[in-house]
Amino acid sequence: MPKTTGQKQTTLRFYTETIEVSRLSAHAFFEAGDEKYKGQRFFWQNKEKTLTLVGLGHAHTISNNLEDNRYADIDAKWKELCNASLKEQVDVSPILFGGFAFDPKNTITSEWDNFPSAFFVVATFQLVIQQDRAFISIHYITNEAESADIFERLRVERDTLIHTAQVRELQTHTKPTLVKREDRLKQQYLHAVEDVTKRIRADEVNKVVIARSLKLMFDKDFSPATAIYHAAMEQPESYLFGLENGEQMFFGATPERLVKVENEKAQSAGLAGSVRRGKNSVEDKALGEALLADPKNLGEHKYVVEMIRKVFSQYCKDLKVPARPKLMKIRDIQHLYTPIEGLLKKDSSLFELVQALHPTPALGGEPRQDAINIIRESEQMNRGYYAAPIGWINTEGDGEFAVGIRSALIENEHAYLYAGGGIVAESSSMEEFEETRVKFRPMLRTLGGNMND
Repeated sequence: MPKTTGQKQTTLRFYTETIEVSRLSAHAFFEAGDEKYKGQRFFWQNKEKTLTLVGLGHAHTISNNLEDNRYADIDAKWKELCNASLKEQVDVSPILFGGFAFDPKNTITSEWDNFPSAFFVVATFQLVIQQDRAFISIHYITNEAESADIFERLRVERDTLIHTAQVRELQTHTKPTLVKREDRLKQQYLHAVEDVTKRIRADEVNKVVIARSLKLMFDKDFSPATAIYHAAMEQPESYLFGLENGEQMFFGATPERLVKVENEKAQSAGLAGSVRRGKNSVEDKALGEALLADPKNLGEHKYVVEMIRKVFSQYCKDLKVPARPKLMKIRDIQHLYTPIEGLLKKDSSLFELVQALHPTPALGGEPRQDAINIIRESEQMNRGYYAAPIGWINTEGDGEFAVGIRSALIENEHAYLYAGGGIVAESSSMEEFEETRVKFRPMLRTLGGNMND
């Protein structure tokens, strides 16, 4: 039977039931929701490929359009919802999945208008694949006292979804044809980089990340399942995420963890400073060694590591921070990388860490608020959920958030891509423009284009 409990002061009930299944593809399960749950799905796979999550349907949504207390609001409402379930009797923890906007004070009308400042969901059907075992949970959250009939219908639907995912032949995932590509606001981007460089040289600010956007048009709608499938194929060493909201899906394959909490252990990473991959192993090694010795990139990286260290000092104990960065090499780019970890203090939470860390200097700048203000006025676009936290939390408070870079927003036959770079005193607008071209490559390739058109 589903397990449930009600709080004394509310009639809210959280029914959940979990079964273990065999031989189930996460991509196939996501596809199985195409007909009934398109627009209400999520997908997550961590970089190590040890955890995969898929959600179909919305059992419950938690969202807000707050500017200042959006993290605490989501945190409080999730804890309130968790109190409506018997955590100690749940076989697999319910997952809350979602993301935040980069800057809730950005009011520029854009393709992101349907996404609130914070948007999180509990799936009706939740797939968890971990340690080569697959579990599917039904979640039903209601104020109705009697739900046995509805829950039985959900069981039948669950079994149908499982059968579809296990038996139906996978889609061929043919990409639609790219018919048009538009560099959005290119001249404004170049001007913004030049203006920000002058402000940095005048000691107004230390560093600002300036981003730009590409718009793609296809000959037909781009299927969300196809987009996620190809992102997984193109960037197997990255976090994979997808969050649907109606006709749109924000998805990507990001190399960057923001923060993870598991059994009170908190982990983050400084990821800033980058260079392209070499055409062969000799050139690749030389580029990597030059990156490890480059003052501009090392300075950019130091800002990020020191900021994370400062946040972890506030919310964690027993910090471990390596003295020097190492290289993270992914398909198109090499990054300077420093892992950071600590033990979460008893009165701290994952959402507090997310709030304190976003945006790191790798995505915003330094000092943070000055950089955000400059981004808001200089970029002349709305980043939406690009470069912002996206991830999950369970009923125990464990979870993980990545940074939504190497990403795109797809909507029917359109896709919007985003990439940025850290501007410092030595920056050149055309060199920064070329760096964004490198960062666009993974998502362009995923969507059927390339940077050499």
